[in-house]
Amino acid sequence: MVRCASRHRGVGVRSLAFAGVLLAALTSAAGVRAAEPAPLHAERARLAARGLLIAIAAAGKRLVAVGDRGIIVLSDDGGASWTQAAEVPTQALLTGVCFFDQRLGIAVGHDEVILRSADAGNTWTRTHYAPQAQRPLLDVWCGSGGQAITVGAYSTYLTSGDGGASWNEVAFRPAAARPITPGAAAPGAAASAASAAEAESARGGYHLNRIVGADARRLYIAGEAGHLYRSDDGGSSWLTLASPYEGSFFDMLPLAGDALLALGLRGHLYRSADAGASWQQLDTGTVALLDGAARFAGAGVAIVGFSGVVLVSHDGGRRFALLQQGNRAGLAAVLAVGEDRLVAVGEDGARVIVLAAPATTRSAP
Repeated sequence: MVRCASRHRGVGVRSLAFAGVLLAALTSAAGVRAAEPAPLHAERARLAARGLLIAIAAAGKRLVAVGDRGIIVLSDDGGASWTQAAEVPTQALLTGVCFFDQRLGIAVGHDEVILRSADAGNTWTRTHYAPQAQRPLLDVWCGSGGQAITVGAYSTYLTSGDGGASWNEVAFRPAAARPITPGAAAPGAAASAASAAEAESARGGYHLNRIVGADARRLYIAGEAGHLYRSDDGGSSWLTLASPYEGSFFDMLPLAGDALLALGLRGHLYRSADAGASWQQLDTGTVALLDGAARFAGAGVAIVGFSGVVLVSHDGGRRFALLQQGNRAGLAAVLAVGEDRLVAVGEDGARVIVLAAPATTRSAP
């Protein structure tokens, strides 16, 4: 399995470089494909739902998953069967998808491509495309009132106020990190953090791997090199959170109240009870990369990752059981479709996972 924590890994963080799959496209910005002279359309594939899929979202009761070479697949029966979208004007790797409601949605990916659907994912139009920028988009968030944000490599940050029909690039300039323990920072620490942030900005910025919303106002971003960010005003401004780990994070999951999970490299998983002001590390029982998370019935939390890892919690993300999938195919994202059913996507496409009561739980030491 190919994944590393270096700067050049970040352009494919939402792309699951499983055992060298798509290695050329995922290991450096230079690997992004050249400009298409005109929109190329995703080809029809008999086994579209069994290929590499990176992200999944709900459009009402419909599930929409996106992945390799512009493939978008749809399910109206909770993941039991899938059909391919009729029209997708790209063959780029798609890495993120979200829906405002049961019909209007956005998908993003490599070549800085942004697609928009107004018919629950059946057909898509291209509303943004900038392959020459060599900055793959890695995730997208759909808010209220047509507000959307997409993030990607080298701190790429684009916003839309009209449901993804048009886009504006915005400089991502988060405020410096606050210390985890009040008063613990040495004199000048804030200035040093600000200087480091300015230096990184001059180099192009950290890769922004995932953007999620706790509600319409509070948003979170998981980034490379241990960077975590929070917005309390719908993305107008951002704060760099004090990070518990220097390795890259690939997802964050808001829970009840101010509780929050952050997950990333080598099985690292952290829980915050105060919106990211402080963190507690959780024991996961795995060193596999953790790449996606979702809530399910009650206080349930599911996390998926490389090597077929599925972590399940029934207590609001305080303790987890490791449910190893038999084929060990890597998983990229997960969505709950019932009290005891998940749909996960990854290396081998989409699959339904039926949950069982955990036999063993793991909690923070």
